[in-house]
Amino acid sequence: MHFINKYSLGLLFLSILSCNNTGEKKEGKLETMENKTVVETKDERMNTLGLIGGTSWHSTVEYYSAINTAVNKHFGNNTNPPLIVYTINQAEVHRFQKENKWDSIANMLVNAGNHLNDAGATSVMFCANTPHKVYNTVQEKLNIPVIHIADATAKEINKIGVKKVGFLGTKYSMQGDFITGRIIKNGIDVVVPDEDLVINELQRIIEEELTYGIVKEDSKKYVLNVISDLREKGAKGIVLGCTEFPLMIFEGDLDIPIFDTTEIHSMAAVDYILKN
Repeated sequence: MHFINKYSLGLLFLSILSCNNTGEKKEGKLETMENKTVVETKDERMNTLGLIGGTSWHSTVEYYSAINTAVNKHFGNNTNPPLIVYTINQAEVHRFQKENKWDSIANMLVNAGNHLNDAGATSVMFCANTPHKVYNTVQEKLNIPVIHIADATAKEINKIGVKKVGFLGTKYSMQGDFITGRIIKNGIDVVVPDEDLVINELQRIIEEELTYGIVKEDSKKYVLNVISDLREKGAKGIVLGCTEFPLMIFEGDLDIPIFDTTEIHSMAAVDYILKN
């Protein structure tokens, strides 16, 4: 069972509060609070990144924790990155998915991106794989870049030298090519489950269990069996293409490389923040 500590949750809550209050503060503005003068300044060493989270909030916390940990390590102290978090309503996202209203999901993401941009973010990312189904629509309507999860993942796969990977995700990302197709364009073969029964069960595990932070042993065994089938199809590595799967599947569970898209995307965020 993967546990999220209260400290990470507290940090995320504070970040969300700062997002909600951004209209009240501007760079360089002086504020007096309890007879103390507070000066808001910008750290020129880092870019400001916006995280569009809530799909689910459990994986959003993982993003927030991973990014802060890496930036702290880079500077060797408690330097925190300029992150702004905007959480969208996952219940609405799931409803729109079932109703095939992807334009409505795109509008939610555009609205979130604009709020983050107004708050000072110079780039944003979706803290999940499935929202990338409407990546092109959202990117066209935003004035700042969206860091794509598949690009970061393909770069990491090529760095290790794996030529064929198995991909697990939501039914939307397994049946569509908005993630896998982008990886394939980088010279990597991708295999996915092709049986509707398997795809639907993986979707159920994600939607009814993992998005609530629930990890069941029987479900984990099922996912590991699906991975075994992908290996029989030639996969030499496994892409956890749903940001909830890392709550269940760990490096010690397999003897082939695991490409955790949550971690990989988070490190792409760190590269952007640190201007690498």
